[in-house]
Amino acid sequence: MALFRLGTQTQNLHAIRGDGVFLRPLEPNDYLPWAALRERSRAFLTPWEPTWPADDLTKTAFRRRLRRHGEEMERDEAYPFLIFREHDRVLVGGLTLGQVRRGVAQTVTLGYWMGAPFAGQGYMSRAVRAATSYAFANLRFHRIEAACLPHNARSIALLEHNGFCNEGLARSYLRINGLWQDHLLFARLDSDPAPSARRIL
Repeated sequence: MALFRLGTQTQNLHAIRGDGVFLRPLEPNDYLPWAALRERSRAFLTPWEPTWPADDLTKTAFRRRLRRHGEEMERDEAYPFLIFREHDRVLVGGLTLGQVRRGVAQTVTLGYWMGAPFAGQGYMSRAVRAATSYAFANLRFHRIEAACLPHNARSIALLEHNGFCNEGLARSYLRINGLWQDHLLFARLDSDPAPSARRIL
């Protein structure tokens, strides 16, 4: 994992390179590939995400998202990234370090989505590995939390492979796909041993 410079001021502050992938904040030219990948992946993502607003994929909503992301990073509230395949710079998904709690907590929540054409190819595992290293080393978090639906076997395997420990079940935790649903809670501490890189999910 390495920090590297791209172009805009926001990107220069928060851009991450991993193993065969890189992560950077949203920028205006991302609208068309982002909207196309999200639309192509709608059926794949719907069971795992909050209900999309009716205008979610419009350019106006994208501009609002872009502005909000910049404000969140400036205020140290959240760090949203897009994930790109390194060799051809193709957009494959997204990842957010959000719900920042500083003070005595020094905790952040990890969330992610993968475009349907790229699922199961190891890109998200590499992105999570890079982002967690960045969160501990550069953003100085003590704890990274994540939550997933109990029947999301792929997400559970991803988190466990990247050193997250299952800490229990939270009842009716998040409203996903229009329903309040139970979630498994996971966490990784800055003092936990680094996960093995022998196998990428």
